[in-house]
Amino acid sequence: MKRRTLMGAAAVAAVTPKAFAQNAAEKVRKINLYTWPQAALPQAYQASQLIAQQWRQLGLDIDVKPLQRQAQTALIWYSRDKWDATMWRMVGRPERSDPDEFVYSLFDSSYADKGYDFIGYKNPEYDKLAEKQRTQLDREERRKTIFEAQKMIDRDQPYAFLVHPKYPMAYNKAVFKADTVVNQTGIGIRNIWTFVAIEPLGAQKDLIINSSESINATNPLYIGGAVDSWITDLIWDRLMRIGPDGQPQPWAAESVTWKDDTTIDIKLRAGMKWHDGKPVTVDDIIFSFTAPAGDKAPMYKPFVTEIAAMEKTGELGLAMKLKNPNATFFTASLSKINLIPKHVWEPVLKDLEGKPENAEQIKEINRTGSGPFKIVRWAPNEEIVLERFGEHFRSPKVARWIMRIVPNAEATLGMLKRGELNFLGFFGGDPEVLVKFAKENPDIVVTTETDVGFEFVAFNNRRAPFDDPAFRRALSFAIDRRLMVSAAWQDFAVPANSHVSPVLSYWHDPSVDAMKTGLAVSKKILQDAGYRVVSGKLYYPAGKQEKLTTE
Repeated sequence: MKRRTLMGAAAVAAVTPKAFAQNAAEKVRKINLYTWPQAALPQAYQASQLIAQQWRQLGLDIDVKPLQRQAQTALIWYSRDKWDATMWRMVGRPERSDPDEFVYSLFDSSYADKGYDFIGYKNPEYDKLAEKQRTQLDREERRKTIFEAQKMIDRDQPYAFLVHPKYPMAYNKAVFKADTVVNQTGIGIRNIWTFVAIEPLGAQKDLIINSSESINATNPLYIGGAVDSWITDLIWDRLMRIGPDGQPQPWAAESVTWKDDTTIDIKLRAGMKWHDGKPVTVDDIIFSFTAPAGDKAPMYKPFVTEIAAMEKTGELGLAMKLKNPNATFFTASLSKINLIPKHVWEPVLKDLEGKPENAEQIKEINRTGSGPFKIVRWAPNEEIVLERFGEHFRSPKVARWIMRIVPNAEATLGMLKRGELNFLGFFGGDPEVLVKFAKENPDIVVTTETDVGFEFVAFNNRRAPFDDPAFRRALSFAIDRRLMVSAAWQDFAVPANSHVSPVLSYWHDPSVDAMKTGLAVSKKILQDAGYRVVSGKLYYPAGKQEKLTTE
């Protein structure tokens, strides 16, 4: 494994005296900026080109490298020391209506090796804040801690936050009853509440939705991208769900009650079944929360680490004991963990023991859930077909939920016009084109909602020069967020500089929105940190040089 590190002058001279004498301040090497292809995510692709232009004006050599989604995931997520910077996004999920998942999981250093801290940000001061806010039952005190955490991330800039998108979505009101379409705060109309409640008006009983990208995985122990999560939400139940108002409410649980600050009483709904007809039991629930606790489901591990013990209290009863008081547990854990059948997954996890692979990497799996829809067909690059599960306690009104893969935005509108689609889950083209299309086709209703997630440039904090906060700040502040909003996202976004969306107005610290950007600001940061521009190229501070080592 090769790694770039920074060494002091004496150390470098001792290793390669002749080379060091000729190059006392090494030029910063070429930076690879990975992105999605233009056809898949045109906004992110356009943003990467604009960002590269701005960084080149700092004296950097930037190579923009588009990668298909699966290849990008394999490189960024599973080869964590082999990349420099990448376009990335944290999509809005209902359980992210509480800031904990982003505040804790994204940047707590305990999740740098395998979890959500894929950039390798390590800051003991930040860890204390992230862990403290979880235990603060006083809402106002917790808010102060989350504000402190946002200020610290603003200072260190482990990411370059870009925008909180406003995703346009649409549906055909001639096919579906308009007042059965549900808007969810920070998510929009593409949510489970819509999909179980939406009511067909006539003979068309299928909801046919689009995606511009192929499905990467439908695995209840893998937290996939946006499209994967649409499907996962429908196949697998959770004890609680985040309601349209952003608050957790019982779902597969009939009731969830705090017995004291660390003990929760849970009563499971009676009569629940897995898609294979077997009953959902309390033992299945205990297994679902035990499975991620080991090393075989690292993405979900952060959401179960606070559980000290679980005890069956009856045919439908369960008591959960937490290690500490936890203000986030209903949202971040009970509304997050997918319920999985023990009879399916216990042998799978047992077979993984002693192997380097983990459950996230399993592609061909048994997709038996207990959710409102069950899977009947999956052609990853074409479509996925889910069928109504009639024995579910919130059995949908539609017969099938069908998602078709349509990479081209123009083709998407053509299919919507012809009735080959009747629900627009994502539109990758110019949103104004969609608005114009809806005016010309009055049965099409367009809605927008500012996302609780965000788009960003991820810096690999493990690798020089990104291990230097001053360098990261300079690159982040070189990016004109207003240009990102107008040129890349066509004004369907708001500028970002926090992992807590302004949609979560109570938790979002507005002071971090006042960041001063521009090339002049960035150049001064670099100059103050000792970086120099020689013949138009950026060089490290005197006495420091990158050395390629082999480990």
